[in-house]
Amino acid sequence: MRERISNFITGFGEAWTLAKPYFSSEERWGAFLLLGAIIALNLIMVGMNVVLTYWQNLFFNAIQTYDATAAWHLLFLPLIYSKGHLAMAGLSELLVLYIIIAVYAFYLNQMLQIKWRQWLTTHYVENWLSDRAYYTISLSHDPGAVIDNPDQRISEDLRDFTTNTLSLGLDFISNVVTLFSFIFVLYAISGSITLFGVTINGYMVWVALLYSIFGTIITQLIGRKLVALSFSQQRLEANFRYSLMRVRENPEAIALSRGEWDEQATLGERFQAVRDNFWAIMRRTKLLNFFTIGFTQVANYFPFIAAMPQYFARKITLGGLTQISSVFPQVQGALSWFVNVYAQLVVWRATVSRLYGFREAMEAARLAAAGGPRLGEPGAALMLHGLTLTLPSGRKLLENASLSLPPGEKITVTGPSGAGKSTLFRAIAGIWPFGEGRITPPSGSLLFLPQKPYFPLGSLKRSIAYPATEDAVSDEAAVDALTALGLGHLAPRLHDTANWGLQLSGGEQQRLALARALVAAPDWLFLDEATSALDPPLAAQVQAALAKHLPNTTIVAISHHDGGGARRLHLANGALAEAAGATARA
Repeated sequence: MRERISNFITGFGEAWTLAKPYFSSEERWGAFLLLGAIIALNLIMVGMNVVLTYWQNLFFNAIQTYDATAAWHLLFLPLIYSKGHLAMAGLSELLVLYIIIAVYAFYLNQMLQIKWRQWLTTHYVENWLSDRAYYTISLSHDPGAVIDNPDQRISEDLRDFTTNTLSLGLDFISNVVTLFSFIFVLYAISGSITLFGVTINGYMVWVALLYSIFGTIITQLIGRKLVALSFSQQRLEANFRYSLMRVRENPEAIALSRGEWDEQATLGERFQAVRDNFWAIMRRTKLLNFFTIGFTQVANYFPFIAAMPQYFARKITLGGLTQISSVFPQVQGALSWFVNVYAQLVVWRATVSRLYGFREAMEAARLAAAGGPRLGEPGAALMLHGLTLTLPSGRKLLENASLSLPPGEKITVTGPSGAGKSTLFRAIAGIWPFGEGRITPPSGSLLFLPQKPYFPLGSLKRSIAYPATEDAVSDEAAVDALTALGLGHLAPRLHDTANWGLQLSGGEQQRLALARALVAAPDWLFLDEATSALDPPLAAQVQAALAKHLPNTTIVAISHHDGGGARRLHLANGALAEAAGATARA
């Protein structure tokens, strides 16, 4: 049990780490103003609940004494005096005021939720994308360090974190205030009782305390396994959703491979894991509900049983008994806060753990991104100085390579599959964090086109202009690029929005990616198997288009074939060598 309590305490510390940046940000004053207003309204509702218990005392005493005038006045008149007591508002006025306060407390709570979530989402997305943390995280080879489903952590976990943190935090504050507001009332109206010769003053307070301690201990013993189960459920649900997304994104490849049964088996296995874990949650929750529901139901009637001896001894009135029945659950409920919100706390703890782990992973990724080969100031030529590249596992792909590539040459990099050709391009681009040495990038603009083309959501023109905006490219330039690459039939769809990665064939996708090079006209163009899906005549057409439209661009291409007169470099067994076999040195 000590370990579980320590787990929740750790969770509170992690939650504070996650929440602190917002409440110390540029939006802090608005956030504190909203939070203060919400707390104030919740405290007013607690105060009104105290007033309502005194109203109940007066009302039921009037009922007991058959005082119809006082009873009707207590129901409807805005302000009355009763037998020397302080002024008491009528029930109708109290309820109207309570409803208005409750509605605005909830409204302001939602306002703070969306403002907080918007700030967190903006900063998490920024941190995820900055310094290529998203890329470095994806390279991890350590299963224990892999951050699964970052999309879910940003979209769902941030939503749940803001909602549940505010809900639990305000509920806790309200319960603390409720406890101190009602405990003195309960102490005063419950009188004293003598047990075994000992007189216990305010005995109902001690009854509530013992009842709550008992409930808290049993709840923790029954529900302690739910934290790990809840964490696993979020992960398994996200994995299942990711598998469904994979089918949605690759329908043609699956259909051509007749892979429906395999995909169905994979989806079935992943949902089976969701189901099995959910059944474990159900069984544990069933045990927990048996206790908590019974505990709550008994608490509704327990004050009558405990206070009836005082009533039949004529030490309290019917109004007093009714007030005790209202005040006791408030005190007991506040003392049993942990019992009442345990299930919500479990979900909240799992959410905090996932977000905190994601935050730590992004920080570690940014630190890792600062390592690897160093990029120097741009120079006239592309130069490698003692470049060593490794995989995340530590295996070396390239060792101590030095090379100078002046502008204006046509260069082809060849080598067996897995030798590290694509990794060399990543290092030149400055995104590979594993290795050492120094790279002097060439001056001017650089454009890298990877093996698998990427197309952003949006129009065809946006895919051509990416990563620039659509406005940066004229329609005429985009149509000319499409036509030059044999994609003139797509020109009428320039402003159509579609999933172009699914709409187009592999060869069309490669040529659409090359259209970016034609409109961007970079000084250096790095192509990673950019025409591998094209037949020889079409590949020749593409090469001619590149030569015609990019006469001043230095093209460095990865290929498994001879570059046709280009300078050829061969990468194999950790060495980068000229085609003739001599190691390329500056």
